[in-house]
Amino acid sequence: MIRKITICSVNRPPRCSVNDELQWLANALGLFGERDRNRSRFRIFVELIKTSRTKSGLTSDELAHRLSLTRPTVVHHLNGLLEQGLIIHRSNRYEMRAQRLQELIEDLRKDMERALDEVKQSARELDKVLGL
Repeated sequence: MIRKITICSVNRPPRCSVNDELQWLANALGLFGERDRNRSRFRIFVELIKTSRTKSGLTSDELAHRLSLTRPTVVHHLNGLLEQGLIIHRSNRYEMRAQRLQELIEDLRKDMERALDEVKQSARELDKVLGL
């Protein structure tokens, strides 16, 4: 499975609202793409955060209905969130990978460390082969 872990270095706004803070976090996690003018991925992400307290998750149809989006649009963005490792798919429902955002970030940090360790090992082996 290929996982794209994106972290963007974005200046954190001083003293801002919860919505501004969520937008900053989403921006830092690379959720805003140029083609996503309606910020649908962000809206789906926030909706899944809201339901993380209940641990019940939502189906793609429920998300589409709640956010007034088409199901194909929702599925496209859910696949992106899955690829980024931010959410999981269980029993036809989508939910946050972790119940708390701090936990989610810690899980992503561990994923990045494992991925970088693999790349470092490969680089070490390539250095030997190339005589570097």
